[in-house]
Amino acid sequence: MKRIAVFCGSSKGFNKDYAAEAEKLGAYFAKNGIGLVYEGGKIGIMGAIADRMIKAEAEVIGVIPGLLKHEEVAHADISEMIVTRKMSKRKVKISKLV
Repeated sequence: MKRIAVFCGSSKGFNKDYAAEAEKLGAYFAKNGIGLVYEGGKIGIMGAIADRMIKAEAEVIGVIPGLLKHEEVAHADISEMIVTRKMSKRKVKISKLV
């Protein structure tokens, strides 16, 4: 497996274990050469996975609708950011990248 798509919460939730487990998942992907394709945000559980993978210098590709990019939730440090016009186009693009 070269890449995996991940969809999960934009919030870290009320239990700190969620973010810790997300970081472990990111570390696992990086260690095993699996790139991440995700929604492109810098917050929440998805941001935690991306941050851990960035730290390990792994491939992280974000796909974000232009509207959300302008609301400053886009992660600036990932390998590649793809901007789509609509949410529905985001899902199609993510599925084509894995």
